[in-house]
Amino acid sequence: MRLLRSFLADENGATAIEYGLIAAGIALAIVTAVNNTGGALLNSKFNAVSSAIK
Repeated sequence: MRLLRSFLADENGATAIEYGLIAAGIALAIVTAVNNTGGALLNSKFNAVSSAIK
């Protein structure tokens, strides 16, 4: 019984899961921002090169 109470009172796993969710949210925000900005920069660079060649 004491082992069960100790297991239920332990919050180390919950803290690790919370930190994992925070890290995943931050990573998702970074990927989204880079994807949107990178696409616009890449298109403008290709357009500049294309017009310079013509």
